[in-house]
Amino acid sequence: MLEILRKLNPDIEMYSIHDEKFKTYGKVLDIDTDEIVNICKKIQLPQEGSLYLMQEKELENAKNANKIKEMLFGTLDAQIGLCMGYNSYLNALEYHNSSEINIAATDLVLILAHRYEMDKDNRLDSKKAVAFYLKKGDAVEVFATTMHFCPCQVLDDGFLCVVVLPKGTNDILDKESDDKLLFKKNKWIICHEDNTSLIERKVRPGIYGPNYEIKY
Repeated sequence: MLEILRKLNPDIEMYSIHDEKFKTYGKVLDIDTDEIVNICKKIQLPQEGSLYLMQEKELENAKNANKIKEMLFGTLDAQIGLCMGYNSYLNALEYHNSSEINIAATDLVLILAHRYEMDKDNRLDSKKAVAFYLKKGDAVEVFATTMHFCPCQVLDDGFLCVVVLPKGTNDILDKESDDKLLFKKNKWIICHEDNTSLIERKVRPGIYGPNYEIKY
């Protein structure tokens, strides 16, 4: 699959998460994800677009849920949710002041960039972004210094990615902030300058260059 994706997407660097290139973006985790993936098989994707759920009760009750939380936050309170649906574009990049665990319940692609690659005006050339392929069952820690967003599908059936974050991350802000990138709790984001839907939601248009589409 990776070689097919590379041939179909020559305009963006494409790697496996097992490549040395991934080491500055995240860490591959050695955990049993079979139960998590099986739970996700029962979850219905939206009819169109993508959907993020902060918490999914059945995932949080999985046998190794506490172990996964402990790996990420050393027993601090965490939430296990998911991002799912249909998406093929870069569109935006966000970051948290914490790591995030992603578990691929389907094959998918993550488009990533480093936070320090933004300029002093919080703008980023999309050509600095790199794509990484995850097979179903793969689990990774995405570092706090890594910008990421909605996964890209590599199957007509869409994508489903389990997301583990500190409790409360991505919840609605209690008050307005002077930080123009802060969009939700522990969530800073910039969108592509062509993404009118996010701009209308007051996301700062900070990404220029190609709005990459992952073809498969």
